[in-house]
Amino acid sequence: MSVTTTGGPTSSDDAALRRGVSGVPVLGAEEAVTVAAALATELAEGSAQRDLERVLPAEQVDALARSGLLAITVPAEHGGADLPVAVVAEVFRLIASGDPNVAQIPHSHFAYVNALRHQGTPAQQRFFFGEVLAGKRFGNAQSEIGTKHVRDYRTTLTPAGAGTWRLDGLKGYATGALLADWIPVLAHLDVEGPMHVAWVERHAPGVTVVDDWDGLGQRTTASGSVRLEGVVVGEDRITPYHLTFTGPQTYGAFAQVLHAAIDAGIARAAIEEAARFVTTKSRPYPDAGVERHADDPLVVQAFGQMEVAVRAAEALVAEAARAVDRADADLHAGSVAAASLAVAAARAATTSASVEVSSRLFEVAGTRSALRSLDLDRHWRNARTHTLHDPAAWKVQHLGRYVLDGTTPPNHGQL
Repeated sequence: MSVTTTGGPTSSDDAALRRGVSGVPVLGAEEAVTVAAALATELAEGSAQRDLERVLPAEQVDALARSGLLAITVPAEHGGADLPVAVVAEVFRLIASGDPNVAQIPHSHFAYVNALRHQGTPAQQRFFFGEVLAGKRFGNAQSEIGTKHVRDYRTTLTPAGAGTWRLDGLKGYATGALLADWIPVLAHLDVEGPMHVAWVERHAPGVTVVDDWDGLGQRTTASGSVRLEGVVVGEDRITPYHLTFTGPQTYGAFAQVLHAAIDAGIARAAIEEAARFVTTKSRPYPDAGVERHADDPLVVQAFGQMEVAVRAAEALVAEAARAVDRADADLHAGSVAAASLAVAAARAATTSASVEVSSRLFEVAGTRSALRSLDLDRHWRNARTHTLHDPAAWKVQHLGRYVLDGTTPPNHGQL
């Protein structure tokens, strides 16, 4: 299955005065949040139907790219807005409240824009940041299935002569690859060498993106497989990955706080849809002695408890994002540890809130809410699927070890 991406008009006349190479708006902080909120409203209107029929959101991702939101982290020296992580996390949370599938698809786009900031050469940065400002999208081919653990990789780059390399491997969970222009591929350099990122074009010879994702939730992320068979990669399209973790870094914390923002968005969407259902469709239970189901004190209490959980999760995401910004402004082991711990707390809280609220939705809404045609279960399925991305229990472990013994989190891409 293939999807063709296209360009199009921008959504902000003001932002259009400050454009990237081919017209993508360069959004300020307030503009980015405003555009994301408007886009979230549009996404919400068709999210249930897309989930029921598993319609991939190609048009919606096109709209996201045209909006300029995918370019908000391009560094200022390359013509971008260079917005802080706090704004990026809020953008993700808002989009996820409309459709978390659309929010997850560009997650790796932002992670690899960040990777270029860390390890790209000046020439690579000029080229790829220019691509982003032109509206191009990055996918990913990182994870592999059947290896010993999630950071065990078999994909390799082997010398092919004359400044070129041959890329071979099979990747899974390649969210964003199907709808991307460029696919960053994580691979060993020369079989057993250190990890590097090979940047390959989506439709390059030897690249096959397979839409074989069959998850119970996040059904329209197209998180399928990528086959790489003799793909020719120039040395100017290879960046080191391993060097990112040789010193203090927020690469992992940045990626993780965006995952937390997605789960917070799912939780907010679940409680808001539950409230609409309870106030417009649910019948009261006779023992409550009320005319309106929403006036049942048990229902009111449940919604109050859920709102506390959702607000706490949202607050922890915001604080974690600010902690990453603080660490980026003054990068050292202590600031990085503080950021990682803040993000760990956010991931644990958003996991709990999104799964709990999206499940409790049915308890407060009643029997009719379980009708398949309403698709209210998509919130739980989305939460349960996305929160499996990184085990929340390990986030809690790192927090506990720090509180007890002052042990700082490990220095890798999952924290």
